[in-house]
Amino acid sequence: MEEAKRRAAIASAKLVRSGQVVGLGTGSTANYMIEELGRRIREERLRIVGVPTSNQTAELAARYGIPLTTLDEHPRLDIAIDGADQVDPELNLIKGMGGALTREKVVDGAAEMLVIIVDESKMAPQLGVDQAVPVEVIPFATAPVMGRLAKLGGEPSIRFYKGGYFVTDNGNNIVDVDFGAIGDAKRLEREIKMISGVVESGLFVDMAGIVFVGNESGVKKIERKGS
Repeated sequence: MEEAKRRAAIASAKLVRSGQVVGLGTGSTANYMIEELGRRIREERLRIVGVPTSNQTAELAARYGIPLTTLDEHPRLDIAIDGADQVDPELNLIKGMGGALTREKVVDGAAEMLVIIVDESKMAPQLGVDQAVPVEVIPFATAPVMGRLAKLGGEPSIRFYKGGYFVTDNGNNIVDVDFGAIGDAKRLEREIKMISGVVESGLFVDMAGIVFVGNESGVKKIERKGS
């Protein structure tokens, strides 16, 4: 599994060109991409700046020698490379099991091209099958938001970590919601975002342009139709 992730990550890093501003995703697969970009900077004199999607990613990028910038300085990015927790045949995504969904959606949405890197276990015929949808919520509103999410047909549960509530880099809670198979991801994303107290949902609809899928023997590249 780890080798499959690494293959996808290395394939994605080949798309990055000197002079680009690159969105740097969060998660185990994105970590391999960051490592590879660091190698290219050292060995190929690649010249890039990165916008990290989490504090964890910022620390890792700095360790590998990737110069960092901000969206204030570069509000438009050339490319963003990120992982995903689930990908459907239309390249819609569920993200956020690492807790960085809000910053990921901001950075990924600011990029001219969003490239997703996964191993084949993350591919699914339909979003929501054996995969919860993370929702970032301000702490003050967590209880009523969970009630509203239940009315949408979900089974919400607040995420815990090391004996307490999981806290995002933004200081918020994560509610993981089991909706089962999701028939209309775009509609559900809109309904979740309409709930007062919700910061962001882990549904990333119509965003990914390319998905690299690593497996035991190689990497499969899938491009969004019409992109």
